[in-house]
Amino acid sequence: MNMTLLSAYILSVMMLLLTPGPVVALITGTAVRYGYRSAFATAAGTNGASLILIAVATLMLKGVVSLSPVWLSFLGLAGCAYIGYASLQSLFSHPGADAKHFGTDTQRRGSFLRGFVTGISNPKDILFFVSFFPQFIAVTRDFTTSILTLCLVWVIFDFVILTLYILTVKKWLPVRYARKIDMTSSLFLLAVAGGGMIYNITELTNSLHQ
Repeated sequence: MNMTLLSAYILSVMMLLLTPGPVVALITGTAVRYGYRSAFATAAGTNGASLILIAVATLMLKGVVSLSPVWLSFLGLAGCAYIGYASLQSLFSHPGADAKHFGTDTQRRGSFLRGFVTGISNPKDILFFVSFFPQFIAVTRDFTTSILTLCLVWVIFDFVILTLYILTVKKWLPVRYARKIDMTSSLFLLAVAGGGMIYNITELTNSLHQ
């Protein structure tokens, strides 16, 4: 095993996950609004999305699939539209209102879906897995072993770092800041959705005119 390459991959994953982005904003917002269970369900959704992106990257390396810029732009637009809609819902709903109208199981299912859609359309993750991830395939001499190793490292660090965010928000931040954190997270996600829409529309227009 190429330990130098593996160490570089671990450092890259940590930097990617620690940097605030749509997933972190969604996780923290869900933690203060619904609590631990829904936050971990959201984390499971984002992790599932990452596994899908890893699978796509693997198929691309095998030459089985080829993603066109147009398809990626449409995927990004759909994801941004969903993130924007969910953000607006959070901004204009009252704290605890969702808990009164929906059961805990429904909350968790909704949180998982939001996590999955946010993760699958997250520009940082798409760029990482489609462009950057393939550079670490030589971590072992066997292709399958390399993929499994890189996948395992991602899952472990993704779960650990998102768990730290959830515990930090729920355990160490005062309750009186909960609504402010929720609103800040929602506003950040709304800004990401707006920026993502503009970026993907521009990329789609450029691709169609080529």
